This record gives sequence, structure tokens and C-alpha cells, in this order.
Amino acid sequence: MIHEWQALIKMTGGKPVKVTKVEIPETGISIEGEFKLPALAQLSAEDQLFAAVFLKTHGSIKQMEKFFGISYPTVKNRLNKIGGHLDMVNIDVVIEEPEKDKEERMDILDRLGNGEISLDEALKGLE
Repeated sequence: MIHEWQALIKMTGGKPVKVTKVEIPETGISIEGEFKLPALAQLSAEDQLFAAVFLKTHGSIKQMEKFFGISYPTVKNRLNKIGGHLDMVNIDVVIEEPEKDKEERMDILDRLGNGEISLDEALKGLE
């Protein structure tokens, strides 16, 4: 699958792509319209690989340093750059969250999981 994304990114030269059809081959169902690629799919192939390795190493910067042969600050800078492209979620570091806020956040996530609210509504509620 990653090779297909790399080929697509190479073919488009990194320019924005507009998807106009989504098809489920097993069912023959297709939907036509304008669809935006997910934020992760819009990253360069190199950034996608970097993010994938970060996830595979469970966020271990030490392993990232060894795998890519780069320094700690370089790993952090790459992650910050990639994170800047992923504006689908904006978070602030929370030192201590009051129990009431935690319950409200869990309620929002439960409602999202049950399909009661949209992703946009959940993100607004979590801000």
C-alpha cells in the first residue's frame, strides 16, 4: 500500500490531489463526489515513512535515532514538522485534568463512537 502512495505522490509532484470516486471492489458500490485525502495521506512519502517508524517504535526517540542515524533534535524537529501538517487535532499539553473534564471528554468520545455526533462536533467539544 505504501508503494501505491509513493507512486501517487511521485506522479503528482506533491501537488494537491482531488479524489472524485470511492469504490468498494468487493461490493461494486461506488460513490462519486469530491473527497479530501486524509491528512496522513497528504504527507510526503518520506514523512509517511518517518511517522510509520515512529508508531512502530512506540514513540521511542532513541530507536528513531538509531534507525535513521540522526540526532535527538533532528528527530524532534521532523516530528514537529510532521505534526504541523496534521491539523486535524489541536491539543494543549494538560498537566492535570479535573475529574469533571475527564468525564466530559470520555462522554464526547463515547458519543462519537456510537455515531451520535460527527468527528467535527467531537473535535470542537474536546478543544
